[in-house]
Amino acid sequence: MVTTFGTINMSRIKKLLFCLLIPQAVGLLSYYFIRGNMDYYKVLALPPLAPPTWVFPLVWTTLFLLMGIASYLVYMRGRDRTQVRDALKMYAIMLVFTFLWPLVFFNLRTDLFAFLILLVQWIFTGITAAQFYRTSHAAGYLMLPVWIWVTFAGYLNLAIWFLN
Repeated sequence: MVTTFGTINMSRIKKLLFCLLIPQAVGLLSYYFIRGNMDYYKVLALPPLAPPTWVFPLVWTTLFLLMGIASYLVYMRGRDRTQVRDALKMYAIMLVFTFLWPLVFFNLRTDLFAFLILLVQWIFTGITAAQFYRTSHAAGYLMLPVWIWVTFAGYLNLAIWFLN
C-alpha cells in the first residue's frame, strides 16, 4: 500500500532518500577511514590548478548528491528491467572504486596505485553515465560533473605522482 500525504507519495520519498543516502554513506565511510591522514595532501608538491583542501569535501558532497538523484531517476524506471539493473550494477562498482581511491591515496600513500584505481573509477563512471543516459537522459547528464571531476582528479593524482 502506498502512503500519500496530500499529493506527496511517501514511497517515492523513501526511495529518493535511500538513493541520496547511499553515495553520501560511501563518502562518509571513506572519510572515516582516512580522516587521520588528510595532512598528506598538504605536504605534497602540487601541480598547477590544485585546489585547497577545503574544496574537496564541498565538491564531493555535491557530486554525491548528484549521483543519488541520478540513481533515483534510473531506479524509478523499474528495477525489474535489465537495463536498469545493469546501470545500477555499474553504479555500484563505480562507488566501490570511489570508496577505495582515498584509502589508497591517503592511507597507503601509493600515488601510482591510487592513480590506477582512479583510472578504473573513471572508466566505470563513464560507463555508468552512459548507461544512466540510456535509461534516463537527466540521470546521464547528472553524472557528467562526476565524470569531469574524476577526470580532473586523475590529472591531480598523476601530476602528484610525477612531482613527488
